[in-house]
Amino acid sequence: MAQRRPSPVAERRGAFEYVFPAIRGVQAQREFYVTMCPLRLIPRLFVFDEEELLPELRAQRTLNRARVPDIARYILENQDTYTFSALTASVDADLRFEGFEGDGPLDRIGTLSIPMSAKFVINDGQHRRAAIEEALRENPELGDESIAVVLFLDLGLSRCQQMFADLNRYAIRPAPSLSVLYDQRDTRACIARQVVFESRVLTDLVETEKSNLSVRSRKLFTLSAVFTCTKALLDGFDDLPYEKQAGIAQDFWTALIDYFPDWKRVAQQEVTAGDIRRDFLHSHGIALHALGKVGNRYVSPTSSLQVWRKKLAPLREVDWSRANRAMWEGRALVGGRISKSSANVLLTTNALRGVLGQELNEEEQLAEKAFMGEGQ
Repeated sequence: MAQRRPSPVAERRGAFEYVFPAIRGVQAQREFYVTMCPLRLIPRLFVFDEEELLPELRAQRTLNRARVPDIARYILENQDTYTFSALTASVDADLRFEGFEGDGPLDRIGTLSIPMSAKFVINDGQHRRAAIEEALRENPELGDESIAVVLFLDLGLSRCQQMFADLNRYAIRPAPSLSVLYDQRDTRACIARQVVFESRVLTDLVETEKSNLSVRSRKLFTLSAVFTCTKALLDGFDDLPYEKQAGIAQDFWTALIDYFPDWKRVAQQEVTAGDIRRDFLHSHGIALHALGKVGNRYVSPTSSLQVWRKKLAPLREVDWSRANRAMWEGRALVGGRISKSSANVLLTTNALRGVLGQELNEEEQLAEKAFMGEGQ
């Protein structure tokens, strides 16, 4: 017989309250508490009703509901491996903490009692809270799982606003390359890593942590650029087995390396990566993205290295020099500087499709007409 879980709700002197296991700490000479809260209580405790308030009257950013389905889907599709960091909230009630008997560390561990009339304000984690609510509607069994919650005493709107500013002051998203390096769920990220680490040439050319290369960097590409190229290459071929997708990507990159001798020269230390990146476009993210898009036209279950070498052979005739303004200005270059906008990726792709004899789709035709019209 399954053991019944203890209820977080208790009654004290006729008033109901929540009772949570908690650890008491001190920051900035104020007590705060870390507890575990069942997911089923999250939507009930943390009510988000500030969307209509003016920004100066809120203690957090407006909820971006477009983000919520993706986070909820992440939970539902990875129920055995999903990871959530703690919610941070303020509570405007008299809290009662009862530590375990004993001296030393034990007096910081105990139970935290919170009146059910208390109001909770999320200082960090409102999108996680909304995603949990959405995921629970599809799978109520998730309600028995828990999430860490850091609770501070609510000292008013000004303090809550300052907490939000402080919590987000130094928040920095990891570099896209590092995310690709560590992502074990995204099939294309796994394939991009496999392509790099199993290539004797690319292993020495790809920066796996940073997504911006300095002038003196000895690396020629970023892992995020390799990922973007590989993702574009395999777009629409999710139904192929992983091994087949990885094989196609590896053969594609092997063929590319054959048609870009400058890449091999950098790997063999005959020329510096900085010189190649300064003078040529073929090692920049916009060129790799465009190469992946044109390569996508040739992907099939029967793709092989021999097929790639034949199909991509015209690339050896392309003048990738940044000085070739007639071909690249307005496409990969704007005023002589590389532009990574989606419009420029599209126009760069169009140029390569012309080299390879590929037809333009409707979107590409519209972009090309607009580009040519501006040039007249």
